[in-house]
Amino acid sequence: MNPSPNEVEHARKLLSRYLRPTRLVSAESLAQRSGARVHLKIESDLPTGSFKPRGALNALLTTVAQHLVPGVVAASTGNHGAAVAYAARIAKVGATIFLPENPNLVKRARIVGVGAKVIERGSIGGSAASEGAAEFAREHGHYFLDDASDPLVPAGTATIASEILDEIPAPDAIFVPMGDTALIRGVAAEAKRRHPAVRIIGVQAEQAPAYVRSWQQGRVVVPDACDTIADGLATLHPLEANVIAIRELVDEVHLVSESELLDAIRILLLDEHVVAEGAGAATTAAFLQAPSVYADAEIVLLVTGANLSPEVLRRAVA
Repeated sequence: MNPSPNEVEHARKLLSRYLRPTRLVSAESLAQRSGARVHLKIESDLPTGSFKPRGALNALLTTVAQHLVPGVVAASTGNHGAAVAYAARIAKVGATIFLPENPNLVKRARIVGVGAKVIERGSIGGSAASEGAAEFAREHGHYFLDDASDPLVPAGTATIASEILDEIPAPDAIFVPMGDTALIRGVAAEAKRRHPAVRIIGVQAEQAPAYVRSWQQGRVVVPDACDTIADGLATLHPLEANVIAIRELVDEVHLVSESELLDAIRILLLDEHVVAEGAGAATTAAFLQAPSVYADAEIVLLVTGANLSPEVLRRAVA
C-alpha cells in the first residue's frame, strides 16, 4: 500500500505537467507561541483549493495511459470529488461524483463548476455514497477512483513530502490531517524514506475519531457517530489495510475539538492571512494544544484545503 520511490518519482514527473509546487511559508505567529520554527505547507494553492488533485491526477492519468476509461466515478465529502472532476476534464472523460446529502455547498459548487455530475446519497461519514459509487462503476464500466483504497493515490500525495524535504531536508515533525489516510500514508512513506528520524503526527477531529481510535487500539474501530465541521476528516468506517499502514508509519495521533478547529481557522486567517477549512486547520489546532513542547524544533503543518463554508467562517471569526 505504501508508494515506492519509483512510483513517487513517476508521480512527480506526471504532476509537474499540471501543478506547480505549493508554497512552504514561515508562520511567525505560531513560532512566537512556541519557540519553534514553524512552516505551513499551503496545499490550497492547487486547483480546486485542496491537496486532492495530486492523488486524483496521478491515479486517473496513469490509468488512462494504460487502458480505455469510459468514465470515472468517486465518492467524496467534497474535495476529492472536485479533484476527480478536475482530473477527468484533463483526461477528457466524464465524471460522476457521489456526495452525502446536504454537503458543503462550496465544495459541491466546485464539482459542478468543473463539469461533473453530482448524486447525493446518505449521510456524511456513512457508506451510502461509497456504495452508490461502486455500484455505478460496476453498472457503467467506469473507473471507481476510491480515495481510501486506490494504490495510485498515495504516490500522488507523497509528492507533498518530496517538496517539503527539497526545502527543509531534516524537519523534526510533520503534522498531517487524517481523513481516509491516503494523504498521511503517502506523506509519511516518502518523508521517512528521505529522513527516517522525522516524526509524523496524525490529526483527526474528536467528533470523527475513527482512524485515531483504530491507531490507538491496533484494530478497526467504528465510532458511533461522525459529525464535525472538518468534513474532510469525516470518516466512519476505517479500512483494515489502512489501519495497518498508519500503525507502521505514524508516530503520534491527536484529536482536536470543534472549538480548537474554529480557533485554528481564525488564527490562520487573522494572524497568518491563510484561509483554511476545518480539515486544513486541524494540524494548526493540534500544534496549538501544547506549542511549547516543540520549542527549537523544525515543524511543518500541512494546510490541506481552503474550501470553507460561509457558516463555519462566521463561527470562527465571531
